[in-house]
Amino acid sequence: MPVKLPPPTERASRILLEGIVDYAGLFPPASLDIPKAVRNFAHYRAGGSGWMLGRFICPASRLDAFSASADPLLPRDAGAIPWRLSVTGTSDVAADLVAIAAFNERHRVCFEECGAKVDAYEVKVTSVQEIVALHEQLPASLAVYFEVPLDATVDVLVQAIASTGRRAKMRTGGTVADAFPPAAAIMRFLRALVTHDVVAKATAGLHHPLCGAYRLTYEPDAATARMFGMLNVLLAAAVIAKGGSDEDALLLLNESNAASIEFNDIHVAWHGPYGIITISRALLQQVRERMLVSIGSCSFTEPVDENRALGWI
Repeated sequence: MPVKLPPPTERASRILLEGIVDYAGLFPPASLDIPKAVRNFAHYRAGGSGWMLGRFICPASRLDAFSASADPLLPRDAGAIPWRLSVTGTSDVAADLVAIAAFNERHRVCFEECGAKVDAYEVKVTSVQEIVALHEQLPASLAVYFEVPLDATVDVLVQAIASTGRRAKMRTGGTVADAFPPAAAIMRFLRALVTHDVVAKATAGLHHPLCGAYRLTYEPDAATARMFGMLNVLLAAAVIAKGGSDEDALLLLNESNAASIEFNDIHVAWHGPYGIITISRALLQQVRERMLVSIGSCSFTEPVDENRALGWI
């Protein structure tokens, strides 16, 4: 979704956070049931921080259950903004497409203004051949995100995605410490986006604004691990887009000191170990439109509350 540039009176952080959270409450570690996740999404949309909310993430196999819970809550007024969904795919892409088409047709018929619509699809790939084959199978009307492994193949795979005009996706964490990639792997993915002019999203392990040690699940005795923050990833992307070095990007990915990051109504300034790097509002908007359009998170309250506590929203 294109990001509208906020008025100059609003801080540059608004550009980075507008529509940033694709709500994945059905997925670990939250693992909510559909009624609860749907009620949360409706509540978040209506709240004062609803401007930070993007799509609802739903497995293809659970679209019918989503409809059963969401129908009473969907917007019906003329001109209302419909709920947008991104569907996570299965190994049976043909079945996924049938489910998506049925969902969209049902909501087109039942809601004059289309109260809900699947307009994005996310699927894992490991080879150029998979990317090409899936691109040919998937309709152009879907925004398709190919999730690629963050290994030595990342540049080749992102280049292949560029040739299809589709989008990329990276996974930056999970519920075990080993699920978190090294900062260098994230940096290589971000640089591949710039090199090949590919739009992407990130998911998993980015509930918090800044890098730090956090619990891996919501269990009281959960283990902790060092996680990246959503601002770390977004600002590292901006530094790379600005032509910055890999070293600066890596330092930003590992930045945990909120006092080193200053937002105002003109730019964001990072007070790094080698000096101050400023990133303009225009470049921040470019990052959101051309690099990282959203971040999947099973929590919406954590990014909202923690960014607010830091004074960034």
